Amino acid sequence: MNFDETEQSAEELKLPTYKAHSPQIGMRRYFIDLLTVLSNRFNLCPTARHLAIYLLDLFMDRYDITVKQLHVISFACLLLASKFEEKEDKVPKLEHLNNLAYMCNVNVVLNKKELLRMEMLLLENFNWNLCLPTPAHYIDYYLYASTGENDLHNGWPITSLTKIKAFLEKYAYYFLDFSVQGKEHDICGSTFVRLYVQSSGDCIY
Repeated sequence: MNFDETEQSAEELKLPTYKAHSPQIGMRRYFIDLLTVLSNRFNLCPTARHLAIYLLDLFMDRYDITVKQLHVISFACLLLASKFEEKEDKVPKLEHLNNLAYMCNVNVVLNKKELLRMEMLLLENFNWNLCLPTPAHYIDYYLYASTGENDLHNGWPITSLTKIKAFLEKYAYYFLDFSVQGKEHDICGSTFVRLYVQSSGDCIY
């Protein structure tokens, strides 16, 4: 192992640990569903959605937060994640966030000053490092490596590699979304998705 690899391994060991010890852990499912609805309505990529959920989990894990503040923090996590993962024109606007919050019966009216303050608080809490891997960051790699032109199905050549890849992608993303529902999603989520893709790929041999 060279110096660069050693340095990289040391940095990976500094990644925050999620323990699922939040005093509001019972409300986690509600906020995960809220972030999922918001990200779907804004058509955000899976990596943005999963990063937002991961940021919220880590922040909730460290502090005792009121329900009202949790709503603001959830929106701030979504904004930070979308700014980090998406193009600028896809980042949700404040007006659209408030409209969607109203439609979701969220009794919170966001303002620019409060959101910026919360974004700064989150950034400082994570030492300005949002490069936090989630299962969504690995799924395309596993899908790419799961099948090949020389694979067999029941001993016979695959008739349509495109269909096989589409099948794997459909269900891998289904389980990817399912993985965030568990309290330990960041701990086992990537393993869960990887094992699914691997086992599904094995089924075609």
